[in-house]
Amino acid sequence: MTPPVVLTIAGSDSGGGAGIQADLKTFAALGAYGTSVLTAITAQNTLGVTGIHPVPAEVVAAQLDAVLNDFEVAAVKVGMIADRAVAQVIADRAADLPHLVVDPVLVATSGSRLGAASVVAVLMPYAQVVTPNRQEAGALAGRRVETTSEMAAAAAELAATGPRAVVVTGSELAVDVLWHGGVVTELHGESVPTPNNHGSGCTFSSAIAVRLAMGDAVPDAIAAAKEYVTGALRGGAGWQLGAGPGPLDHFFVR
Repeated sequence: MTPPVVLTIAGSDSGGGAGIQADLKTFAALGAYGTSVLTAITAQNTLGVTGIHPVPAEVVAAQLDAVLNDFEVAAVKVGMIADRAVAQVIADRAADLPHLVVDPVLVATSGSRLGAASVVAVLMPYAQVVTPNRQEAGALAGRRVETTSEMAAAAAELAATGPRAVVVTGSELAVDVLWHGGVVTELHGESVPTPNNHGSGCTFSSAIAVRLAMGDAVPDAIAAAKEYVTGALRGGAGWQLGAGPGPLDHFFVR
């Protein structure tokens, strides 16, 4: 049986735990065929980001056109966007990007800044699902977001900019807040005690894209993605890869 094609448009992580690398691992683990468009090259490991080289917008466009001209893409995940011109390339092709999941990658786990809220704003009207964590939701909403009530307010505010669904992830709280169809729902999960959470946001958004490609409704896709990330966190909890927050075990089901 031919697998669904899922596309990631994101930056690389030379440490392999986040970005394009995490996305492709997630696609493979969940049964999709992964294609990719590289938006930036980062020099990165578990300790942080030491360099970023943006890919020119015309090269991003060429990659995107190459994929779209040959593959029937069933869903798309967008991660790190280096600049507004790249965001516009994606927006201009939005009609050809089904089930668009936007992960507003603004700050890495290490604290390194990777993107700007004004750039992400270009894509908000075209997204089916947007997946900011609390810090990213705060940056997009222009205020601090900490509690679940603040997460709910931020989700509703971001939904007003165009996406059909917004899920604000609570990270270590293991409580996410979903706005969908005008209804706000708290999604409670298992808190996994682990220092290895590098790439969890990338993995979550990629898993949502796969489940949407496979026909899930938005709430079901988000629930399945949350369950998958929990398993991947649990699977890699005992790993010792690098001196900082390590990666998830994307292939915990073997």
